[in-house]
Amino acid sequence: MVHTTAARREARGLKERARELDRESKALEAIEDAASMAGEKEAEASRLRGQARELQEKARLEDITVREEPLVKKTKKGEKTYYRWVAAWRVGGKYKKVYVGSCRKMDQAEALQKARKLKAEALAIKQ
Repeated sequence: MVHTTAARREARGLKERARELDRESKALEAIEDAASMAGEKEAEASRLRGQARELQEKARLEDITVREEPLVKKTKKGEKTYYRWVAAWRVGGKYKKVYVGSCRKMDQAEALQKARKLKAEALAIKQ
């Protein structure tokens, strides 16, 4: 499931603008005197597509949820429940669940920041 993030919305807008520029350049190619304008439109569309690709990578990093998960340990005295931060994402079509840290040692904002760093390393994405 892909969540809507600010970077993903911006990338969609850039892609749509690139498609509009492609349509305009094709229309200008049909006109004899407007070939240079068509080339400029194509170059701009290509630049926008490149920016959209970069934003898609950023959106992929933003699209992460960190949740609190209980861990029950059995001891001689009984059961003890600990809580830990866990994040998950897909790598090559496989679901990867990653331990981020203890809930006692970090809050959710810190866990989210660490999870984004771990996801960037796993997916080889520059932050």
